[in-house]
Amino acid sequence: MEATTLYWLKRDLRVEDNPALTLAAARGRSVIPVYIAEPDGWAQPDASARQWDFVAECLHDVAGDFARLGVPLVVRVGEAVSVLSDLCASHAVAEIISHEETGNGWSYARDRAVAAWARGSGVAWTQVPQIGVVRRLASRDGWAGLRDAAIARPQDAVPQGLRGVSAPSDPVPTAAALGLAPDPCPDRQRGGRAAALHLLGGFLTERGQDYRRAMSSPLAGETACSRLSPHLAFGTLSVREAAQAGAARKAETKGARDGWAAAMKSFEARLAWRDHFTQKLEDEPALEVQCLHPAYEGLRPRDGDAARFAAWADGQTGLPFVDACMRYLTQTGWLNFRMRSMLVAVASYHLWLDWRQTGPVLARRFTDYEPGIHWSQMQMQSGTTGMNTVRIYNPVKQGHDQDPTGAFTRRWVPELADVPDAHLQEPWLWEGAGRVLDRIYPAPIVDIKAAAAAARDRVWAVRRAPGFAEVAARVIDKHASRKDRAGRFVNDRAPRARGRRKASDTRQMSLDL
Repeated sequence: MEATTLYWLKRDLRVEDNPALTLAAARGRSVIPVYIAEPDGWAQPDASARQWDFVAECLHDVAGDFARLGVPLVVRVGEAVSVLSDLCASHAVAEIISHEETGNGWSYARDRAVAAWARGSGVAWTQVPQIGVVRRLASRDGWAGLRDAAIARPQDAVPQGLRGVSAPSDPVPTAAALGLAPDPCPDRQRGGRAAALHLLGGFLTERGQDYRRAMSSPLAGETACSRLSPHLAFGTLSVREAAQAGAARKAETKGARDGWAAAMKSFEARLAWRDHFTQKLEDEPALEVQCLHPAYEGLRPRDGDAARFAAWADGQTGLPFVDACMRYLTQTGWLNFRMRSMLVAVASYHLWLDWRQTGPVLARRFTDYEPGIHWSQMQMQSGTTGMNTVRIYNPVKQGHDQDPTGAFTRRWVPELADVPDAHLQEPWLWEGAGRVLDRIYPAPIVDIKAAAAAARDRVWAVRRAPGFAEVAARVIDKHASRKDRAGRFVNDRAPRARGRRKASDTRQMSLDL
């Protein structure tokens, strides 16, 4: 039987600019591309039907691409070791090739199990580095240069002349078949390479001109942001493709003074920040479950107030802009980054809920859930990293700033239709509040000013404790950004007068893709 190469697709659902596929083709053997739908992985608390539905659309799309290359995509439902073992036994597999996945704790454990099985079975498993993320990174010094070098390399061409092998394939399962609960998301983005290219083209030529200014608003950001985030998360488009397209557009518009060059510079920077956060999880897998600075363990109860938690998750806090953002996210699977940050900050500070309690809720609702970004940001916006500015968003001010006409809030909180514009974000101050609050819309579940003050005191009490600064210094050395030539990062390690570190780069709060 002829030896074959098994190409295992994970979060790289494309044939274009795919280093793992390029290597599989270069081996010169017949290739079997396989995607494993793993029920246990989709049973994890950060997984949802909306995410799987997006992936399923991507699989149907990329299956067509593989068919045109003459190598049919094999889909299998099951546990990875079992599926890989079966394919290796039935098809004389000489080598398994995949990309290095920076996923959640479950996928990390899965990969360790696959590695142990491969070693014990004498099967070679080669993992190809992701574009922009470095495994076993010795130091953050110089990381930006390594990342930029990977981004600047020519894109991998679609392999030609591949030889396929016939192998039994399961149909792409439904979310219900994987055991996922119903998850209505009527305005979810659609998956697949064609959808990704359509978004990229529209962003670069039409929608993105006002990107730098509009990204902070949930209303304007809906169209001004690239909306590529789910495609980058599941790999229908590579980060390198997006970055090089943005750079080309910036070069085209240089000197035009029409906003395009500045927009593309911001886009390139956010792609770099995306890799920065993914690198954090790659370097520190425990970041998903443990506070980056251990002094914050126990700061909040792991199982916080159930009523507050439910109100936050259901968009029923009585804080109009917060509820509008949560309801929008539930309906669409997407939310601009600043408002994601606000949802986390309100939960963590005002409602005093632990980030590990609220994080899975948001993970499931984000179609574009990317573990490296998500868990880094959950901790950053909850003030548990020990290295970032404590930012307690005022949800009333955010409503006035980001929804000045009230159009977004009124659309998603229609219960407030009778509330005048002047009181929309604070309906409890309206003289007619009694006709609405706790009748058709809840009164605020916390006093936001008092809750913020109490939270600030608690967080800073931890920071002032003996030994905090020494541990924080080690966290900073391992994970903080370093200043780079392109000006995307600042030196987050730089001290300022009287022993206090200078504030972290606030652009980390606006990672809108």
